[in-house]
Amino acid sequence: MDTERRSVAFMSQSGPLRVTNTGDLLAMDFPARPPQPCEAPPALAEALGLAPKEVWASRDYMALYETEEQVRSLQPDFRRLRELDRLGVIVTAKGDKADFVSRFFAPKAGIDEDPVTGSSHCTLVPYWHERLGKDRLHALQVSARGGELFCMPRGQRVAIAGRAVLYMKGAVDVPT
Repeated sequence: MDTERRSVAFMSQSGPLRVTNTGDLLAMDFPARPPQPCEAPPALAEALGLAPKEVWASRDYMALYETEEQVRSLQPDFRRLRELDRLGVIVTAKGDKADFVSRFFAPKAGIDEDPVTGSSHCTLVPYWHERLGKDRLHALQVSARGGELFCMPRGQRVAIAGRAVLYMKGAVDVPT
């Protein structure tokens, strides 16, 4: 991002998204996707290898576990997850050193496990905001690569911020 520019907007499948430079964090503004409690399909617990305490759903299933360690230790059967009737599966629990932890599996979209997932936090933020009663949430996605996110509910939207590393810079010359 241009160091003089504080924000930029771009079009996405979910409509316009704005990225704002807030010092050492880049914050994205996403539409919220609050989950609703649902019956767990029997194949979900079998595919995850451990039955969740609760199951919720929005675009994806969200499986709630008791501990961070349970979330970290899951070894899902991706072939079986691909057969579920939702795009992906979010697994989450209250965190040991963060407000909550999560992982995101989307083999149906060709991604067994996504390292850091903005779209899953569109569901996680409204849930954990309601559960913990906090307006600022510290989240860890505990995939192998992992990521740290700072999230805020904003009604029908959520702000999701994190640190980024510049890996490429370029220029485009347009002929006149």
